[in-house]
Amino acid sequence: MPPKSDSVEGIVLGFVNEKFNLKKTAVQKALDALADSGQISFKEYGKQKIYIARQDQFDIPNGEELEEMKKTNAKLQEELADQKKAISEVESEVRGLQSNLTLTEITSKKSELQSEVQEMEEKLNKLRSGVTLVKPEDKKIIENSFAEKVSQWKRRKRMFKELWDNITEHSPKDQKEFKEELGIEYDEDVDVNVQSYSDMLASLNKRRKISR
Repeated sequence: MPPKSDSVEGIVLGFVNEKFNLKKTAVQKALDALADSGQISFKEYGKQKIYIARQDQFDIPNGEELEEMKKTNAKLQEELADQKKAISEVESEVRGLQSNLTLTEITSKKSELQSEVQEMEEKLNKLRSGVTLVKPEDKKIIENSFAEKVSQWKRRKRMFKELWDNITEHSPKDQKEFKEELGIEYDEDVDVNVQSYSDMLASLNKRRKISR
């Protein structure tokens, strides 16, 4: 069975298949030239050199940005719940009006509905004065961006683990010291957990399915 395209084996296989005509010396010279020009970085590990991409070129959200996205999503969910409640109330009234009513009942219902509309308008004015309402298209953009960020996070975390395990599998050096030498930080080092954001994304997708 061929390896997955985003696994370490799949990436290496793709490189070999596409770059089979490059010799080791040429590849080494190209890597050294890229490192000398600052386009990539490298760390020496004994007689070996480990070449890595410069992390400052990737737009990766930090813990503070992810926390802000979490708060924004929670706020959007609250507003969505309020909107669903209002719609449900209106639909209930419409179903009631579809029944056969006498003129007296219609007049009474009209007065009642006018009172409810006025009350809802007052609530809406309070929301407008104290809460920034989010347009549906903006909400969708935020949710899609959040889903993409979480997906990238999980994919890169998995790829890093596979690569790190391959590098350190037969290494006599202490992994913690090696990690600090390379300047690598785990999620736990900055008090973030991808699983909590995955759970939030799953809950969001579930709500989307229910609302359809």
